[in-house]
Amino acid sequence: MSVPLTLLYAPADKPERFLKALESGAHAVIFDLEDAVAAGRKDEARANLASFFADAELGPQGYLTSTGRSVSLQLRINVRGSQWHAEDLALVRGLPASVGVRIPKATTAEQVVSIAQEVDERPVFLLLENALGVENALALATAHPQVAGLSLGEADLRSELGIQGDKGLEYARSRVVYASRAAGLEPPSMAVYASVSDLDGLAASCLEGKALGMLGRTAIHPKQLTTIVSAFMPSEAEIERARAVIATLGHAQGAGSGTAVLADGTFLDAAMVQLAKRTVALSQLVESSGK
Repeated sequence: MSVPLTLLYAPADKPERFLKALESGAHAVIFDLEDAVAAGRKDEARANLASFFADAELGPQGYLTSTGRSVSLQLRINVRGSQWHAEDLALVRGLPASVGVRIPKATTAEQVVSIAQEVDERPVFLLLENALGVENALALATAHPQVAGLSLGEADLRSELGIQGDKGLEYARSRVVYASRAAGLEPPSMAVYASVSDLDGLAASCLEGKALGMLGRTAIHPKQLTTIVSAFMPSEAEIERARAVIATLGHAQGAGSGTAVLADGTFLDAAMVQLAKRTVALSQLVESSGK
């Protein structure tokens, strides 16, 4: 499992925040050229990123922090059709191939293919931010081999559809979970939680997304990172149970049986192993990242 649990946005017009974001403990940093940057500062923002990448020492997986952790990097570009899109793509083509590109308002497979062909062989991450994008989730996920992940732009969805609260987002969240799995992609991360100081609300929202099969979350402030990890990290009891499921069924299969029973009486078969392996892999992911 290689999905980052925490992805922190860093506005590209504020270079003084770049290092803070990279050393924050986030598993990934998304440099934002789109919504976080005012129209009059787009050129400055691109210049900031060009300067940063010209001087940064990057490993094969991304930025290496002062503690030796690797932070994966993405760049959110402006939407196709905007006056800044072509220059954003030109910037992306000059970056290391490990730097992913985040496409806002992904709507059609043709749009995704067009952009993927212009950014060399690098991971492409899609933001589904309108009803058509959500309904086209599987077509988008399978549009091009470089597509590496889906996620939702929930603020735009709320605005377009008049959604109040999280209940109305359950369909869209489930849609991207199913489409991601059907396309062989990692589980989708959740969208940002806008109320930076409401950590209890953030935790509750993360648990709702986790229950639907989502994994990890984007953040807009470093103070949100620990809460996100805690919400998605399996408990010690869940980890122990997952290991017991794997071991018990493994022993049964070694003895020629496809089923087994845990000490608490729970019936097991092969279908239950995949979730158990995901739980163990997730715990190892967090441990190996040091966060």
